[in-house]
Amino acid sequence: MARIGLIAGNGRFPFLALQGARSLGHDVTVVAVKEEAFPELESAARDAGADLHWVSLGHLGKCIKVLKQAGARQAIMAGQVKHAKIFSGIIPDLTLLSVLTKLKARNTDALISAVAEVLRDQGIELLDSTAFLDPLLARTGTLSRRPPSPDELTDFAFGYRMADAIAALDIGQTIVVKDKAVVAVEAMEGTDDVIRRGGEIAGAGTRVVKVAKPNQDMRFDVPVVGIATIDAMRAAGTTALSIDAGKTLVIDGDRFFAAADAAQIAVVGRPAPGANHE
Repeated sequence: MARIGLIAGNGRFPFLALQGARSLGHDVTVVAVKEEAFPELESAARDAGADLHWVSLGHLGKCIKVLKQAGARQAIMAGQVKHAKIFSGIIPDLTLLSVLTKLKARNTDALISAVAEVLRDQGIELLDSTAFLDPLLARTGTLSRRPPSPDELTDFAFGYRMADAIAALDIGQTIVVKDKAVVAVEAMEGTDDVIRRGGEIAGAGTRVVKVAKPNQDMRFDVPVVGIATIDAMRAAGTTALSIDAGKTLVIDGDRFFAAADAAQIAVVGRPAPGANHE
């Protein structure tokens, strides 16, 4: 099997990607972002027989050097890097600086697309971040024990147009809706924070619509939900969640749905446009 490079940010996503790649027999070299990746990733890599190297955010040249020395010709990006940090909290090396100076837009898609191009020029192909995690992608239809109520479905239908629009503009991928009104829109703060903000503004009874971008590049910035999402929804009094089937990674698997059921939160997987579904 080929050696895979794993460029790891925060959260559980990198742990799952590591396990998935190793379970398929791949050797893995982990490049962990020092400011983001969990310290426990080091022991997880050791247990999995994977090499791990800590690299500061912004040191793209060192990241490439590590991957090339390891013989990795393919890599995946897994785990969040806070958007605000990308553009204000790093000291770029010369490799990344050359990327930043060529950007026509200072958004995440533009930056990571440019990074992917540099990796490709160096002989490293960036794979879909979910390449080894297909069973954890959301399915279509009602995913929780409780189906959404008619009012929740109405709020979902209302919210999709706005959520798709902000995702297409690369502003964010999540909105909070209540009674056919948009309460909060995600920008750089992340899903859990916008859920909390929606609850502070509108109180209990909000719904969350989280979507993929219209032309979602599955190599990076894939929508992710987990138990932390349910915890934030429960604290905010949010009653229902819609995620995009086949495009959203449910990182905690069955434990996510058990947590949703315990909180009486309805979860649905929106089918892709034009998809056949029951």
